Formats: sequence, C-alpha cells, structure tokens
Amino acid sequence: MEKYRIVNPATGETVREYPTATDADLRAALESADTAQRAWAAREPSERAAVLHRVADLYEERKEQLAAVITREMGKPVKQALGEIGTVVSIYRYYADHGEDFLKEEEIDVASGGRAVIRKEAVGTLLGIMPWNFPYYQVARFAAPNLMLGNAVLLKHAPQCPESALEMERLFLDAGLPKGAYVNVFATNDQVADLIGDDRVQGVSLTGSERAGAAVAEIAGRHLKKVVLELGGSDPYLVLGASDMSRVVKNTLMGRMANAGQACNAAKRIIALDEHYDTFAEQYTEAVRAIVPGDPTDPDTFMGPLSSDKAVRALDEQVQDAVSKGATVLAGGRRIDRPGAWYEPTVLAGITPDMRAYQEELFGPVALLFKVGSEDEAVDFANHSPYGLSASVQTDDAEQAERVAHRLQTGMVFVGGPAGTAAELPFGGVKRSGFGRELGRFGMEEFANHKLVRIVR
Repeated sequence: MEKYRIVNPATGETVREYPTATDADLRAALESADTAQRAWAAREPSERAAVLHRVADLYEERKEQLAAVITREMGKPVKQALGEIGTVVSIYRYYADHGEDFLKEEEIDVASGGRAVIRKEAVGTLLGIMPWNFPYYQVARFAAPNLMLGNAVLLKHAPQCPESALEMERLFLDAGLPKGAYVNVFATNDQVADLIGDDRVQGVSLTGSERAGAAVAEIAGRHLKKVVLELGGSDPYLVLGASDMSRVVKNTLMGRMANAGQACNAAKRIIALDEHYDTFAEQYTEAVRAIVPGDPTDPDTFMGPLSSDKAVRALDEQVQDAVSKGATVLAGGRRIDRPGAWYEPTVLAGITPDMRAYQEELFGPVALLFKVGSEDEAVDFANHSPYGLSASVQTDDAEQAERVAHRLQTGMVFVGGPAGTAAELPFGGVKRSGFGRELGRFGMEEFANHKLVRIVR
C-alpha cells in the first residue's frame, strides 16, 4: 500500500508521513459530506459565489506559503508554483463571477403549448481523485464549478501531496465553506472502490493515468455512477511553417519542458516538415542543452527534479529502450547522478514503432522529434496515437492552421503556441485521453441534473 508521505524529490529526504484514513474516518467523511451538501445546495447561488471569491482571496494571500509546499512535495520550481496558484485564483474567480449566469433556467419552446424550462441542479456528493503534477490546479478545475453548482466534494489526493491536500481543506473552511462540503480523505485504493460504490456518492472525476482511469471507470460502471476522466496524452506539436524559428523554438521548449515535462498536455511529439526540420532540430536541441536543472526553491530555476525516484526510473526505462533499439540521442538521455529525482533534459530522434516511446506517454523532460514530408503526413502521424488530448500547430498560414485544426483528432488544438489552460476554456480529450470536460461553462454541465420542468396549460 502506498503511503501518504512527503519525500522531497530534490534531496530524496523523507520529510513526513501521514496516516491513511480508517474505515471509520471514511464513514464520518461521507456522513458529513451528505449532510453538508443538502444545506450548501439550498443556499442562494450568490452566497456560494461569495465563498468562492473568498477562496480566491485566500489563495492570493497565502500564495508564498502554498507555493513552498508543492515545491517541497513534488519539486515544482517556485516560480512555476506561484504561476499555478495564479491560475487557481482565476478559476475560482471565474466561477464566482459567472456561475450564477450558468445556473439560470433555460426556456424551451414547446410545440404543444404551455411552458418548459431546464434547471441545472446539484446531484449530490462527488469524489475527486487527483494527481500530483499540479496539486492545486487539478483540484480547482474540479472543485470550483461543482461547489458553485451546489455539489459537495470528497477529495482523494495523490499520496505524495498530503500537505497541499490538507492546506486546501483548511483554506476552504477558512473561506466559509460549511464543514463537510469539501472533505479531504487519505484513502487507499480499496477504500476508493468502496467510496465509489456508496449510494451517497453520485459521481467521480479522475485525473491520472490510463490504468487508473480504466480501474475507476470499471468500478463506477458497476454502480451506475457518472465519471469524468482526464487521462494521459502524447500530444503532437506540428511545425508546418516558421518565419520566426526562434519563437517557434521558445514556444516548443515551454510546451515540453515546463514542470519538467510532467504535464498530460505537454508537447511530447514534435512533428516538423522536412523543409524546417534541420533548422528547428538544431536550434531546439541547443535550447534544451542550455537548460540546467537546479534548486526548485531558487526563483531563477526553470527545471527542478522530477516528482519522485519512481518517476525517474520509469522514464529512464523508456529512454533506454529507445536508445537500445537505435534512437538517436541529440541531448541528455540519462539520469543525473545526485541525490533526488533528477533527469537530464532530453531530445530523441529516430523513434520507430518497435520502441515503447513510439506509443507510450513519456512523463518527463524528453522530447521526441519526427520528420515528415507533407501536411497530410503530419496530420496522419499526429492522429496515429491512442491518445487525443491536445495538439499544437505552428504555421504562418491562417487557412492551413484552420484546416489542420479541424483534421486533428484531439479534444483541444492550440495554434501559434503550446497547449495551455484558462478558466474559460474547456479542457479534455478523446480516445484514451478520457472523456468529459472541465473548466468553462462545460465544467458546470458534467455533474448537473438538467431537470426538465414542464408546465401544461
């Protein structure tokens, strides 16, 4: 059983361990959430919005402290940690500002006369299962719209993020959320299965691996529970035109190497037309080699350690498999020999279908370069993946950008820059990248009861 504990990935030091929940703890959490949810949903939307505004205020007030926590837990450079908190603030404010409008009744024209409206109502208590790579952001995009809607949240965070999990629970209480409307649970996988099966839990949202998503969906399906899954990605970055190659290189570097490459929507497969490939590869490789992994508490550090020793070992196995089968190492390619979870920023070329890297997601600072001969070949290669989260398109031709965007089999396409996120933009994928959407108006649609009220006259 994996323990809830903080192991500083920059040093390998175990900082603190936390006890997992007992079955009695989980029963109490469920009872508390079930009771609180009904009272929370009965409040006026304006009251719920006011609480979310206060949540945003507290994130801003505590940002330095909160950033330090996730730097210690999962190695995120402090500047990027502060950036994550800024995004979190924007998400809570977005739903506080727009939630009331999203909840307004919608009139339906009735052919036979009378009146009909659709009301968006809370469904009850939800279970959120969240990953470690963006400890605050992942929770915000699930919790903010659902709390605004009137649902209650049970939150099972990643075992390596116990301190940030407790900080969020405390923050919600300090903001005025009723006790029980948001409850942190240090649950085991077996206990998660029991929670999903409990009648008081009405839905499950998971962000994580394909394997975890399949397991949760299977359990939820047996119990007829709604599921939203945001899973892995092997996102393509298409370099089809480049009047300013330095800008393309900079965007691609950020798209792949930010957060040490530990993002599901990172630019993992860089696909360049042959006329641009050599220039791009040379400049991109030079930029990657210039990255020096360093102390994540230093505000000037761009890349810190990976999240854990386990993550380094998994990534290195994929890289060495590719190298042993003929891949070309343009930069990096090895674990850094120092205490902690460090890996060299890496660029690989010559990836072939017999290599694990060809189809698997590489969750770390490893970029794969591919050369193609045409737009059609670029699109076909981009779509030749079991994943379909997001894609990026770099071209100077607006018509080409629109044409290619429509042909890509992904949930999101970004033109002119790397994949990103914003409170108003729906986030989610297709194929093995999951289903459902978070953020934007769609983020309040997934776990809402769209209740029809028909008035016959």
